[in-house]
Amino acid sequence: MKPNFVETTNVQKFYAALKRVNERGAVEACMVVVDGKPGLGKTTTLSRWVAQTGSIYLRAQKGWDYNWLIQELLTELSIDPVTVKGRREKFARVISTLGDRAQSASLMGQTFGLVIDECDLVSNRAEIMEAIRGISDLRFLPTILVGMGTLRDNLRRFPQIESRAPNKVEFLPADLADTNALIESRCEVQVAPDLVDFVCRVSRGFNREILDAIAHIERFGMRIDPGPEGITLADMAGQAIMNDRNTGKPVCIPAVM
Repeated sequence: MKPNFVETTNVQKFYAALKRVNERGAVEACMVVVDGKPGLGKTTTLSRWVAQTGSIYLRAQKGWDYNWLIQELLTELSIDPVTVKGRREKFARVISTLGDRAQSASLMGQTFGLVIDECDLVSNRAEIMEAIRGISDLRFLPTILVGMGTLRDNLRRFPQIESRAPNKVEFLPADLADTNALIESRCEVQVAPDLVDFVCRVSRGFNREILDAIAHIERFGMRIDPGPEGITLADMAGQAIMNDRNTGKPVCIPAVM
């Protein structure tokens, strides 16, 4: 499978939200909420953006408290937590280093930010969310909160935080155009339109299942000499195309369509 990154509709919406943050009027409104079901490409998109910008990526854990959050930040900022004593000094060091990183990125025309993935796990905990807000406020740092469904609802419990996140992006299932773009860009063999349409329907637009289908199509396609349109639905009749996310069982292409 080709290692290409595909700018699907969801990715474009995410970049548009970041553009709005950079052009915002109220400097404190620098939070972005990204949510959607698992398997729609959120983590892949955010990981790529972090790698491109040198931003900080944290994955929230169920047991997070304030001290754990700060320890994680110090580690990601390459600061040995042992060398920084006291709660106040640790917080100050985090803020100072984040500010330095943001300034350096700005001089290079880049956006530096903080990504908190799996934020659903801590989005109902005032101590953690207020800490994130405090970090974001002190440096007006673009802060991206990533969740899977309860994040938006939980944020309504914290008006001071919710008001700082006017930019919300919901990752939705891929449509036919996005599915075609993913297959065309990632698949090592040519795929006919009828098979692309079938993949879109049975995957229900989940990137994870579409990539699973691409792997199956590639393995099959390497063994035959496809026609001018590429691998067709008829070619793969009876073959497994992906696994069903609900049952875990293979999804096979019917022999007669």
